[in-house]
Amino acid sequence: MRIAIEGQRLFRKKKHGMDFVALELIKNLQTIDKKNQYFVFVTPDEDKCLHDTENFKIIELKGGPYPTWEQIALPKAVKKYKCNVLQCTSNTAPINSPVPLIIILHDIIYMESIALFQKGYSSYQKLGNMYRRFVVPRVLKKAHKVITVSEFEKERIKNFFKLSENKIEAVYNGVGKHFKKIDEASVLSSIKKKYNLPDKYFFFLGNTDPKKNTKNVLKAYAQYVQQKGNEIKLLMLDYEESELQKLLTEINALEIRSDIFLAGYVVNSDLPAIYNMAGLFLYPSLRESFGIPMLEAMACGTAVVTSNTSSMPEVAGDSAKIIDPFQASEILNAMIELLENQDLKNQYIISGYERAKRFSWEAMAFKNLDIYETVFAESFEKGYESKSMLFI
Repeated sequence: MRIAIEGQRLFRKKKHGMDFVALELIKNLQTIDKKNQYFVFVTPDEDKCLHDTENFKIIELKGGPYPTWEQIALPKAVKKYKCNVLQCTSNTAPINSPVPLIIILHDIIYMESIALFQKGYSSYQKLGNMYRRFVVPRVLKKAHKVITVSEFEKERIKNFFKLSENKIEAVYNGVGKHFKKIDEASVLSSIKKKYNLPDKYFFFLGNTDPKKNTKNVLKAYAQYVQQKGNEIKLLMLDYEESELQKLLTEINALEIRSDIFLAGYVVNSDLPAIYNMAGLFLYPSLRESFGIPMLEAMACGTAVVTSNTSSMPEVAGDSAKIIDPFQASEILNAMIELLENQDLKNQYIISGYERAKRFSWEAMAFKNLDIYETVFAESFEKGYESKSMLFI
């Protein structure tokens, strides 16, 4: 097969969720598949995180803003390189693909009215959601296979778009092998110094997306400081000072600003040390399609507090403290309970460490490869060879 993979944002310096999934998929395919030919299309940028191998060609493809890059430049490149299958990795795809299309649909939050009108979304996020709302329904009518990341999200997508059972498949994400317990004090010390971390902290990966539940986490932490003191700080990463000030003002908790540390953007290779040094990892999102950070924390030996909503119980199992994320008091109570009950905290640490081992990027890559082969075979049988297979 000649397989095209869309990796539009992979060379950007500040990568997030879906970018890392695509990156891990491609790197693991490079390891496990030496037979098929791959063409990975990316937008030119600074972080050259992928390199050609004997059967993988990384192609920097210009094409303007994302919509024109995806809808015009990408299909042209797929035809130019005579590909047989196209996989798009980040929730959207060309409406008119010249070859059989496989789309990874991480979630459909943007199809919900909340994604357009709820306070907290930036204008950029709202425009992106409007674009997806237009494109995705049209893409799914033509896609040969839809991959999503949890059984929860599979059911939501299947029911929302009225898809047949055999058109959509749940393939779990993995956790990187570099997420592990770190015993070298020098490694931990260097990361602590690099990001100016406090001695003790709760770790929270919040952002401005309302689903991350930042307001309730800040409410819970403010109550924690009021009840237990401020010895343990709250660590947040890539979060704007202005947005933090706005939320603290809204919940009348500006007095805790000095107890919150904003570390800025942290490169992925430094995250394991940050998890390792955290007293707890807080992940009480309102809605997630999977929740990779939970597994990362577990693999690093850190106890996790997460939500009883969407996919999080499915992924966490009984290896995390499960709470109602809509109640700041439940987040607070979980924080206090795990800090004061070391035996319970250790149970979650041990269970979480074993839980994380069940999820691997290699297994995810093997399942994607199986899907490529199935789509290739089915499209051949249906006569798609008249358009794309002739190039072999």
